[in-house]
Amino acid sequence: MTVNFFVDEKFGGGTLYICINGGGGFLLCLPKMNKSFAALLLKWHKDENRREMPWKGEKNPYYIWLSEIILQQTRVEQGLPYFLRFKQKYPTVKQLAKAKEDEVMKLWQGLGYYSRARNLHETAKNIQQNFKGIFPGTFDELKKLKGVGDYTAAAIASFAFGEKKAVVDGNVIRVLARVFGIETAFDTTKGKKKFAQLAQELIDENNPAVYNQAIMDFGGVVCSPKNPKCEDCPFHKICIAKNHALIEQLPYREKRTKIKNRYFNYLLIKSDKEIVIQKRTGKDIWKNLYELPMIETSKPLKKKIHEVVAEHLNTKDFSIESASKEISQMLSHRKIHFRFIEIELKDFKSFSLGNTQKVKLKSISKYAFPKTIHLFLEQKCLH
Repeated sequence: MTVNFFVDEKFGGGTLYICINGGGGFLLCLPKMNKSFAALLLKWHKDENRREMPWKGEKNPYYIWLSEIILQQTRVEQGLPYFLRFKQKYPTVKQLAKAKEDEVMKLWQGLGYYSRARNLHETAKNIQQNFKGIFPGTFDELKKLKGVGDYTAAAIASFAFGEKKAVVDGNVIRVLARVFGIETAFDTTKGKKKFAQLAQELIDENNPAVYNQAIMDFGGVVCSPKNPKCEDCPFHKICIAKNHALIEQLPYREKRTKIKNRYFNYLLIKSDKEIVIQKRTGKDIWKNLYELPMIETSKPLKKKIHEVVAEHLNTKDFSIESASKEISQMLSHRKIHFRFIEIELKDFKSFSLGNTQKVKLKSISKYAFPKTIHLFLEQKCLH
């Protein structure tokens, strides 16, 4: 079975046709499906099914942008308190632009994917300096901003400026793949183009913002990844996935990312009043966040720990007080294996290590750390 959609320019002046081919001829051909799809979706949204969120109905492009950046690769429940904290601390793009990067990173701490925070801050400064604090008003101009891709640009353009531009996120892809039985992998060039084209053809002409919000809500509330509520679905009669037992298979992903294991061995080096930390730099995870002195190894560090630490510290005048069990954390296509090793130095006062700094224990809460390190310091009553 295949599904094709095309725009007929000769008859009807650009009518969208959805044709489902079962192998023995067309089983179903639905002209003007864009209008009926949008109508059913908007009726569902109006009747009973709005998810109330503080950014719903927002017209301020700054708040829309802020919410969309926070919600990239983040569940709504997790991102909501961060949105409220950012909105309270930086109520305008000008105030965010004036903030210090360390302050922005600290406020972001625990949300993950920290490049979003760096891009957020950099883009705020760009808008303030080059656009006089006013957001660009079109999809094409918004896409030029750092950290703003097709989805975020479409959301801002439609919600804030009423531009007829369809959003295409995971929820939208899932709805379209299932309703129209699209078996093309969404993570391929061909698939991205097909889903973007179909999404744009289906969007409601008069209410693009409401339509975009409705289809995202629908994907989250009804057409969920697991256990979708097909009995509540207004498309159940025409849904290809429902009627051909394809719900578990769609949407289809082609690429499977290979997981890379990394082993981070952190050294807790402190006195009664100070602790040794370092700032992560370079093109790697957690850029510009702080961490404890770290030794990365190619495999778990089980034997000869003292020798490895001595080589890293360039001294033998220390003892190992304890070494934690391994803690693992998944970061997209990487699995980080943590181990914390507590070090007792014979002479903390004269100790120095390249690219590290000693900070007061009482001020450690001012620094942004990756979540696992932050939790470890909290357990040690140091954060």
